[in-house]
Amino acid sequence: PEKTAKRRAKHLNVHQAGKSDCGVKSNIKSIPGVMTIRGCAYAGSKGVVWGPIKDMVHISHGPVGCGQYSWGSRRNYYVGTTGIDSFVTLQFTSDFQEKDIVFGGDKKLVKVIDEIQELFPLNNGITIKSECPIGLIGDDIEAVSRAKSKEYDGKTIVPVRCEGFRGVSQSLGHHIANDAVRDWIFDKLEPEGNSKFEPTPYDVAIIGDYNIGGDAWSSRILLEEMGLRVIAQWSGDGSLAELEATPKAKLNILHCYRSMNYISRHMEEKFGIP
Repeated sequence: PEKTAKRRAKHLNVHQAGKSDCGVKSNIKSIPGVMTIRGCAYAGSKGVVWGPIKDMVHISHGPVGCGQYSWGSRRNYYVGTTGIDSFVTLQFTSDFQEKDIVFGGDKKLVKVIDEIQELFPLNNGITIKSECPIGLIGDDIEAVSRAKSKEYDGKTIVPVRCEGFRGVSQSLGHHIANDAVRDWIFDKLEPEGNSKFEPTPYDVAIIGDYNIGGDAWSSRILLEEMGLRVIAQWSGDGSLAELEATPKAKLNILHCYRSMNYISRHMEEKFGIP
């Protein structure tokens, strides 16, 4: 089509000798609601930060497309039994329909959480990732999270306001997900932290490695051979217990700066972890 051809004409150009730039227009923002090779705030939150945490169930709250698109596209390797203590390769979605847009999806979200508890009772927590329509219609995922957490004896249920339109690159989604860890995991720990955890002087955390193809395992082996103890991986092959233990680390080793510098800075300021 003429409109598309005009836009794509900027994607290809001839380099001329002596010129540093051939004028190719490639680094442009994606359009919310259109599937592109670039991610959005939802993709950064679900696909990168929260999705690889293996013992929590991650709900894509909204129409099925975003959950389907983000499902199975990343190889976040993990050790565990799928459906028992690991849920990375399963897709959970509230599957919004037109009537949910009109009447709201809170009741549907409550039903999804109840079904998850019935089908997968060994999950250690639940996250709710909001897609674009959730922010547009104003569903109160925070209220649902608090109510269901109370109903299930203080279960960790984390609402993540990562609607795609908030940012048309993944980076803002990383930031939002980091803030959700701060507000819904760290801020709810007891003052002494995880009381079951016994610290040592050699405790470190690998931050910002998603074990895509098993690379976090390689880093962990090298660090442990040096005599350090890796107490947490964020978030490839990671768990809720590891997130909760991280404030006891003596050092955070940051791999992917762009996705996890926010929470690392917070831990440095609040817990004194360099």
